[in-house]
Amino acid sequence: MENGAEETMERIIVEHGQNKQLVSSELGELFANYQGDSVYKCVFNHFLDIIEDEDIKNYISVSQSFSQKHLDEISGIFKQEGIPSPSAFGDQDIRRGSPRLFSDIFTVFYTVEMARAAFAAYGSALATSYRHDVIAYFEMCLEDTKEIYKQGVALLISKGFDIASPEIPYPQKVDFVEKESFISIVMGKNRPLLAVEIKHLQVNIYTNVLGKALMLGFSQVASSEKLRNFFREGSQLADKQIRELSTFLLREDLPSPRVLDDQVTDSTSSPFSDRLMLTHASMATGTGIMNYGSALSKILRHDIHTQFISLTAGIGKYANDGLNMMIDNGWLEEPPTAANRKKLSERSAGKKT
Repeated sequence: MENGAEETMERIIVEHGQNKQLVSSELGELFANYQGDSVYKCVFNHFLDIIEDEDIKNYISVSQSFSQKHLDEISGIFKQEGIPSPSAFGDQDIRRGSPRLFSDIFTVFYTVEMARAAFAAYGSALATSYRHDVIAYFEMCLEDTKEIYKQGVALLISKGFDIASPEIPYPQKVDFVEKESFISIVMGKNRPLLAVEIKHLQVNIYTNVLGKALMLGFSQVASSEKLRNFFREGSQLADKQIRELSTFLLREDLPSPRVLDDQVTDSTSSPFSDRLMLTHASMATGTGIMNYGSALSKILRHDIHTQFISLTAGIGKYANDGLNMMIDNGWLEEPPTAANRKKLSERSAGKKT
């Protein structure tokens, strides 16, 4: 598309968005994004308190500044629309000066995994945005995420922690699966893993590696036995998923990602509020379900496909338990919701009687 045509399209989008209210998809994504970045900002603040490595501290400082920028941008859009900014999370949810809960290298791995999840979240949000300022916002978020991911991967490699997928042989020729053997070879469980299957196995193992370490840390510092049990259950669930997914790689003599349990300290003093930790657990399970859904759409082997379906059910139950705990504690901030027409009608009828 030539520059003139691009400028014309840009002008049409801008003019279309003038004096136009946010639509439901934009409002919902902005709300969720605000909640998420407010959590990450608190986590990054704790990381900055305890990180000793200067390279890592600079990296986390950039990540924290991006989260703050996103919060400021969304607040600006909401203010323009007369919408109150979400309560979300802030200084009241972090205890500055708390002992280290995670190692320096874990903070980089955490941030890279958050960036990996953000690519999918921001891409989906951008694909359902229509107003120029909202489109521009999510474009900015994707650019920020790309920078954080690139820097994080390079930093992990420089510290001797490579998270790349394993290498496999290059194809030597173009080939096609024969129709009569399609089910047994491509769909069967005895043929070697496809490259895309290796990718999704590793991505989902890493998601659970992060989740297990987070839940281990949270289980040590939560203030109530009920919450500690919930986080321990989450750690055990993640461990089960790591072991079951790793089996598919090990059978093919492929390396399985290492766990990071040793990157959690023995601290029992929480740097975060219980509400923040429970919300973060909910966000982590949501990412896990999203990743499993993506894997299910790409994996062809029946045995792996079946395994992902089974594991998704376990995550879904855990997510529902966490949501109920948030509601019971009065910690769940209600997202933007469609009008309840039945309730409005009943209220109107009550006024007339």
